[in-house]
Amino acid sequence: MPEPTKENEAPAPAPAPPPEEPNKETEAGNAPPKDEEEGSPAIALPPGLGSRALERKDSEWSLGESPATEEQVKQNTNSELSTLFVEKPQTGTVKVGANITFIAKVKAEDLLRKPTVKWFKGKWMDLASKAGKHLQLKETFERQSRIYTFEMQIIKAKENYAGNYRCEVTYKDKFDSCSFDLEVHESTGTTPNIDIRSAFKRSGEGQEDAGELDFSGLLKRREVKQQEEEPEIDVWELLKNANPNEYEKIAFQYGITDLRGMLKRLKRMRRVEKKSAAFAKILDPAYQIDKGGRVRFVVELADPKLEVKWYKNGQEIRPSTKYIFEHKGCERIMFINNCQLTDDSEYYVTAGDEKCSTELFVREPPIMVTKQLEDTTAYCGERVELECEVSEDDANVKWFKNGEEIIPGPKSRYKVKVEGKKHILIIEGATKADSAEYSVMTTGGQSSAKLTVDLKPLKILTPLTDLTVKLGKEICLKCEISENVTGKWTKNGLPVQEGDRLKVVHKGRIHKLVIDSALIEDEGDYVFTPDAYSVTLPAKVHVIDPPKINLDGLDADNTVTVIAGNKLRLEIPISGEPPPKVIWSRADKAITEGSGRIRAESYPDSSSLIIDVAEREDSGVYNINLKNEAGEAHASIKVKVVDIPDPPVAPNVTDVGDDWCIMNWEPPVYDGGSPILGYFIERKKKQSSRWMRLNFELCKETTFEPKKMIEGVAYEVRIFAVNAIGISKPSMPSKPFVPLAVTSPPTLLAVDSVTDTTVTMKWRPPDQIGAAGLDGYVLEYCFEGSLKSTSAKQSDENGEAAYDLSAEEWIVANTDLIDKTKFTITGLPTDAKIFVRVKAVNAAGASEPKYYSQPILVKEIIEPPKIRIPRHLKQTYIRRVGEAVNLVIPFQGKPRPELTWKKDGEEIDKNQINIRNSETDTIIFIRKAERSHSGKYDLQVKVEKFVESASIDIQIVDRPGPPQLVKIEDVWGENVALSWTPPKDDGNAAITGYTIQKADKKSMEWFTVIEHYHRTNATITELVIGNEYYFRVFAENMCGLSENATMTKESAVIAKDGKVYKNPVYEDFDFTEAPMYTQPLVNTYAIAGYNATLNCSVRGNPKPKITWMKNKVAIVDDPRYRMFSNQGVCTLEIRKPSPYDGGTYCCKAVNDLGTAEVECKLEVKGGLSFCRLLLQGVPPNIIDSYLRDLQSSNPEEY
Repeated sequence: MPEPTKENEAPAPAPAPPPEEPNKETEAGNAPPKDEEEGSPAIALPPGLGSRALERKDSEWSLGESPATEEQVKQNTNSELSTLFVEKPQTGTVKVGANITFIAKVKAEDLLRKPTVKWFKGKWMDLASKAGKHLQLKETFERQSRIYTFEMQIIKAKENYAGNYRCEVTYKDKFDSCSFDLEVHESTGTTPNIDIRSAFKRSGEGQEDAGELDFSGLLKRREVKQQEEEPEIDVWELLKNANPNEYEKIAFQYGITDLRGMLKRLKRMRRVEKKSAAFAKILDPAYQIDKGGRVRFVVELADPKLEVKWYKNGQEIRPSTKYIFEHKGCERIMFINNCQLTDDSEYYVTAGDEKCSTELFVREPPIMVTKQLEDTTAYCGERVELECEVSEDDANVKWFKNGEEIIPGPKSRYKVKVEGKKHILIIEGATKADSAEYSVMTTGGQSSAKLTVDLKPLKILTPLTDLTVKLGKEICLKCEISENVTGKWTKNGLPVQEGDRLKVVHKGRIHKLVIDSALIEDEGDYVFTPDAYSVTLPAKVHVIDPPKINLDGLDADNTVTVIAGNKLRLEIPISGEPPPKVIWSRADKAITEGSGRIRAESYPDSSSLIIDVAEREDSGVYNINLKNEAGEAHASIKVKVVDIPDPPVAPNVTDVGDDWCIMNWEPPVYDGGSPILGYFIERKKKQSSRWMRLNFELCKETTFEPKKMIEGVAYEVRIFAVNAIGISKPSMPSKPFVPLAVTSPPTLLAVDSVTDTTVTMKWRPPDQIGAAGLDGYVLEYCFEGSLKSTSAKQSDENGEAAYDLSAEEWIVANTDLIDKTKFTITGLPTDAKIFVRVKAVNAAGASEPKYYSQPILVKEIIEPPKIRIPRHLKQTYIRRVGEAVNLVIPFQGKPRPELTWKKDGEEIDKNQINIRNSETDTIIFIRKAERSHSGKYDLQVKVEKFVESASIDIQIVDRPGPPQLVKIEDVWGENVALSWTPPKDDGNAAITGYTIQKADKKSMEWFTVIEHYHRTNATITELVIGNEYYFRVFAENMCGLSENATMTKESAVIAKDGKVYKNPVYEDFDFTEAPMYTQPLVNTYAIAGYNATLNCSVRGNPKPKITWMKNKVAIVDDPRYRMFSNQGVCTLEIRKPSPYDGGTYCCKAVNDLGTAEVECKLEVKGGLSFCRLLLQGVPPNIIDSYLRDLQSSNPEEY
């Protein structure tokens, strides 16, 4: 069976002799040659090892239980709350080669399915994966007793199977665990002879046998035994010759912290050692040095010309003040000064292709007890603290009680508190069993003290009192004493035995004896005696039997029926001690014994009521009263004289519809002595005298629904009662009523907004209003805790679940009817949850309520601010001088954010620029824009600590000024060359062109020659020879031409003999460019079942080829995707996506000049809640957070 690779617990310590101070410098000695197969040198431990702890930087020896992880603490807590085991595995002992079985039983009476059981060795190793030749796991189920039996069988046990085991059982939120030990003893044989001089490498470095041995089974409580001090002990020889069961005891006694590594090196040792060709003398296998000391490593080379390098953990060591190298002939020496725990490591030296290694162990001085424990006296129930101090901070110490080790843990009453050098043992709620001798032990000393726990003086706070109880009642004897101790109850000197009727209750200082349904034999003298005290608390209990009336011979409702004119003799059995006095009465009038038509007769065990010649007036309730010393008894008997019933009272019409009504009535005051079999109903129009029967079969109920009436016509209804004798006279007609229909319930009830004290609801009018119209709405709410029941109805027209919630009290939010379909409920407590419903009201009454489908939390959700910059404002916003600027910038954030506007980093002048803010947007308004209003406007939205910023560039433009100077550069033939300089004022917009005009000097009438000309020089052609011309130039921008033009100062005369003009040669412009995305893809949310689109824009010449990819895979011929490209705008449409369609989408553009890619993430959300919240304007990040919280709070519903 495989063994775990780490230690589970620490063994119980034994006092160690004071350590001897080793030499500060350790010399290397001769060692056998290296083992070629193992690749590690043979070792020899210096004789100074054994009195000091071999501390390792990568291992830690725990003196107690290792700290519980968070998961273990949770499991321990659950195990305290629920116990599942009915039989736990017990510690066992087995010899090597024998078999042993551990059994655990779990009762399944309250479990719906089989619990989960796991077997562990130590604290982490799951044995389920180790089942095989030496380990078998089996489980059975007994149906009669409903008990699961789980067995773990170890076959042919080995010595290394010894250790601590654990069995865990889990079922839903229940958890239980049990630890047990297995001890394996040798049958016969001797300890094998182990060669201690073998490879000594660190554990856990990837070797095949790393972690093969496990000695956690030895971690048990052991008595502290004093050992004689020894001058010097070779730990290697001890481990070599010791029984494996003693390994961990030796490790703690001599301060070995890397026991596992030492044992693995013992196992890998080889007897045959080969001589090294490069080293005449190699390093010793291990060196030991005290912290702060100096160590010396020496090797002797066979060839002094070989280059030597020293390494620590594979890293080459360079000379420094800490590491000093010396050469003496063939010897190569390395000194390590001021050794620290970080120097505890593996070192090796290389010479040519060979190397030899060693281990350096740095040990710390022993831990001494600097402040001794003190004897302590305490009372039961008090908190006891035993305190001591040691020489080092956070040192490992062990506590003992009467020589037994104290193991603190979540289930233990003992807690250990460490504050630097101070160690405190805490006992909560001390008892007399805690009186003992407590001791603390370190690696360098120990201290002990006595703890005495006595009882506190007992005081009787509430004594027992004598009781007199009736037969069948509860007997409760209660007393209160000053101390929380147990006690014993006696009755008439005999101990009280608990049973189904008798319960003994002890809660703190209060003791109760409760007897259900007192019997005569429960009478007696009761005494309570507190344990460990000589005080007694007596009380007497007296049980009496009150009178009883036996009505078993009557009906369930104690009714006696008699026909009018007959004689009634009613005999009732009675009991009671002493015999009770009997009094018959009717309507508070006593019925005497003797002669008369109605009389009574009494006997010791019965009493009779006699009525001669029964009449209708004799119907009623007759009372029989019994009285004696023990109490009284009363009974009522109903006598019925059969006759036809009286007519019912006039019926009430409770509800009216468009062609129906609901009527109810009360049964007749007198039913004729016979049960009412049913009713006949008749109706007529108010103006008519003809009654029409509505039912030809008896109506069994006292409610009826007439139908097929004319809306707006007044009706009346009446009732006939029927019993076995006949039909009664008709009732009086009901009040006239007119059928009118109520509206259908309001629709689309939704939450508009929520604050810490208010909830705003909105809804839509009813689908059907009817002839009575609509007067208004009533909004009601109730708190979540007041609901009686919740039952689901059918889904409404929108697919949303509707609920019929009945509450003890619905609170009306609006005292008067409201006409609007929106209302704010105020004055609500923060963090409360309310249900809301709304009704439509008209002349016919209130409609069926429309419920909001779930409780509403009255708490304003902090929503981080987010500014929604409109698309047209993401670029520079341009307006002309004099135009109005009206920009609306939506934003989100709750509670209401704080908004700050700045222009070019400075506050905005509100006299020139108007800013208006609301809960959802901000508006910047300029009535007449001026060029000074141009600039960068910064908006900052702040909600508590969250801040969101955005910027808008506004450019106010105007018509430009004229060009600065227009010159005639040259005149030849019919042509004139002009040049000019751009205008000084461009109107705050780029100059888009120029307009050139000419005028004959004679007429000075201007004609446009060139429009929208972009350059600042031009050639005017086709001029008339012999004329003289002036020219002027207008500047043009997006607002139009400049108001004025700049004219040439001189005129151009077109002479008859002109010069020959040679047209300049221009090169073609290269319009080719590589693909470039001008608008990238953005991360997008999509709703399952609704089409989604991804858009981006790209430019390039020649036109690039567009390829769409999902998760780096090209989308080709997939009918669920459609791809468009128009004027550089690329669109990918995903038809009715599902969560599977979520992922990373990429758009790739390729032409001859290059490649460009953009990508985004698409997340597909599903479910009605997400869709509804998104349609209500809730940001997706808030929806995600809300749904995660909802899912964690109700995991079974999601």
